[in-house]
Amino acid sequence: MKNYIQEGRMITIAAPAGGVTSGDGVVVGALFGVASKTAAAGETLSIATTGVFDLPKLASAVIAVGDKVSWDDTAKQVNVPDTGRYPIGTAIEAAGNGATIVRVRLDGIGTAAA
Repeated sequence: MKNYIQEGRMITIAAPAGGVTSGDGVVVGALFGVASKTAAAGETLSIATTGVFDLPKLASAVIAVGDKVSWDDTAKQVNVPDTGRYPIGTAIEAAGNGATIVRVRLDGIGTAAA
């Protein structure tokens, strides 16, 4: 195909204000991804928009296998869907009260705060 650009699993962006650390969740417009490296604000950065990642989670959130999860961009962590959070994917392992990490399969679709 003469118009094919790339697979789309990794997208190159400019790091947002405040910069990012490798493995951080990143929201830029309607894109959500996981940072491939540490980058200062404005620096070129690749983010993974699909795949399975261990991401930080609100310790008190109770998430079951198969639950939809959202990103709280203020707290920089996964939480249950709610107002102001960005839908990002599905939990592939349970993460109960007290757990600070959840394993998430990213949907790779455009997102917007609910």
